[in-house]
Amino acid sequence: MTEDGTGNDDIGNSAIAAATWRILPMLAAGYLISFMDRLNISFAALQMNRDLGFSNAIYGFGAGLFFLSYALCEVPSNLLMARFGARVWLARIMVSWGLIAAAMAFVRTPWEFYGLRFLLGMAEAGFFPGVICYLARWFPAAQRGRTISRFYVAGPISLIVMGPLSGWLLRFGGVGHLAGWQWLFVIEGLPAVLMGIIFWRFLPEEPAAVRWLSEAQKGWLKARLDAEARPAHGVTGALAALRLPLVWQIGAVGLISNAAFYSYTLSAPKMLNEVAGLNPQAIGWVAAMGGVLGAGGMLIAGWDSDRRGERFGWLTASLLVLALGCGVFAVAAGQGGAAGQGGAALAVGCYLLMAPFWFSLTIALWAAASELLPRGSAVVGIAAINTINQMGSFIGPSIWGAARDASGGYRGGLLALAGLTLIAAAGAWALGRRVRAVVR
Repeated sequence: MTEDGTGNDDIGNSAIAAATWRILPMLAAGYLISFMDRLNISFAALQMNRDLGFSNAIYGFGAGLFFLSYALCEVPSNLLMARFGARVWLARIMVSWGLIAAAMAFVRTPWEFYGLRFLLGMAEAGFFPGVICYLARWFPAAQRGRTISRFYVAGPISLIVMGPLSGWLLRFGGVGHLAGWQWLFVIEGLPAVLMGIIFWRFLPEEPAAVRWLSEAQKGWLKARLDAEARPAHGVTGALAALRLPLVWQIGAVGLISNAAFYSYTLSAPKMLNEVAGLNPQAIGWVAAMGGVLGAGGMLIAGWDSDRRGERFGWLTASLLVLALGCGVFAVAAGQGGAAGQGGAALAVGCYLLMAPFWFSLTIALWAAASELLPRGSAVVGIAAINTINQMGSFIGPSIWGAARDASGGYRGGLLALAGLTLIAAAGAWALGRRVRAVVR
């Protein structure tokens, strides 16, 4: 027996290993496709903006609209998942977003662009927080950081896939009377439909419902998860999660960091093109290198934060490194763009320096949220945190695009992102101190 009396260590380890191999690859594949479909617009913009006459303000607002509808529909989506079950609801999400992502190939006007980006956010809303809640039904807290990192590692891995693939697809202009950016949307959108069918057929709801766990393994998981269930401390009912200060505190840190992340990420290919002078194929390979580094940083953050049982140190440190990277990238943008080799080297170097830390900060934030929220409030609480986060994802790119048109360069925007991440780092440090004081 283990010290907590919940069962034999070998039974527990085998249960975790079985759940990891049966569930995580499927979830990670789904998230890889979703991350690719929300960010491939950054590569399409290299041609689409020119072909359709979109300004930076139009592009930034449309790119950000995805996150507005995503944020507005997060809580309703998670409530519907609780009603219909993870298998059905996650499958519905993927099929609908895949069809809308492919339809992006046929936009012609700014309003069509805005409308489809808004619908895409509605369709995908609830997928990420739904998966976080779903994983909490399967994996105890001691494995939570590593588990989330192994799922979320699909985000940077999507860059490894999307970068070279998107650069290649942009060369398909004229084939079948479609532009390269149109082929990009169609070919990268339809896999979500197939993945949704796979989820509907094979995703199990909970440990008690599967045949590939023994009764002893099911008992071990149930005992461990029940023992870790946090009391509600007077907060009853799912919607009462919105009254928890922790929801708003974590959400505020996420809002600021997401505003910086998506302002940067949705314009990174264009910055690498204009500042470093790279062509689409070279940008794709730089993005792939960033994906490798991002995956490594995420896995290390998940493992180390589990080992030390501390999430906010990684969150704060990652934000500080990102602030430094944005500041140095601003220097590169001020060195004459592609005309200066020094500016080009700085731009690529900063992109690769920052890649491991964009994703590691998210691992720390979601691991903390899934552990600190009471179980009865987790479904709505996690969705609410993501809603607050995604408001930053809408606000940041919208302001960034307008500022780019007004200033004619990226230097001022990058300095603003450095300031935002410093503010988020201060918030994460302060929140970590408060949480540690309560735990003690």
